[in-house]
Amino acid sequence: MPRFALVVALLTALTACTSTPPAPAPAPASSSTPPPPQTYVSIGDSYATGFAPGGTGESFAQIVAKQSGLKLINLACNGATSADLGTKPACGQDAGGRTQLDAAVEALRATKAGLVTIVIGGNDLAPCAIAQDPLQCATTTVTAITTNVAAALAELREAAPDVKIVGLTYPDIFLGAWVNPSIPNGKNIARLSVTMFQDFNSKIAAVYAEFGAKFADVTNTTGGYGALTDLTQDPKYGRIPASVAKVCALTYFCDRTDVHPTPAGHQAIAEAVTAAGR
Repeated sequence: MPRFALVVALLTALTACTSTPPAPAPAPASSSTPPPPQTYVSIGDSYATGFAPGGTGESFAQIVAKQSGLKLINLACNGATSADLGTKPACGQDAGGRTQLDAAVEALRATKAGLVTIVIGGNDLAPCAIAQDPLQCATTTVTAITTNVAAALAELREAAPDVKIVGLTYPDIFLGAWVNPSIPNGKNIARLSVTMFQDFNSKIAAVYAEFGAKFADVTNTTGGYGALTDLTQDPKYGRIPASVAKVCALTYFCDRTDVHPTPAGHQAIAEAVTAAGR
């Protein structure tokens, strides 16, 4: 072979040996999907459904679910009493004809739950505000409520021993009777309600604690324990107790005799739930 041809052949072979190898093929995309969000099971009454005089709106449960990134399973029913939790059909698209308690237990067993909230007892206590002896009525009724709540908590704990449970109380809506002209002897009812809520909250909080659950004292959050001698200037009602003014802003009771929270009230309740669950 001529010398020139030999040199060319050697250079060609050297170039072939030192050329950049082809880039490796990209790794196949992962086929794994992110885990589903944890669930939040809500049971109780119209405070959880978001019922209001103008129609159903965003409830504290929806706010909590949105802020915590949980998937809400809302089984609550308008008008539910503590006895209804285990005896009447649940509401909402996840009810399936079961009671609130049965549906909640099934959800806890079938999903990874991050939170359970219970708001119940208000419909049990409502008739006591106009009873002949409101305090005696409340005492008897609270005993029944605590019994029913304890039975519900026992089943929930059996289904999910470690799930976070937060029990709620209510704003002292009867403070609004102080300014509501449709309620006879409203100021006296408002005064009696402070004692009634203090008794109810202490007893129901003890039941939740017995089962390792947290307690959101919404009465306190919404100013219900304030002294009725602590006055403020309200733009609508004039100089009234500060606790009355607060319940007027957070519920519809003062001007519509409706016990449900305003949007600001639901936000305050959601904040109380979040704080209690920390």
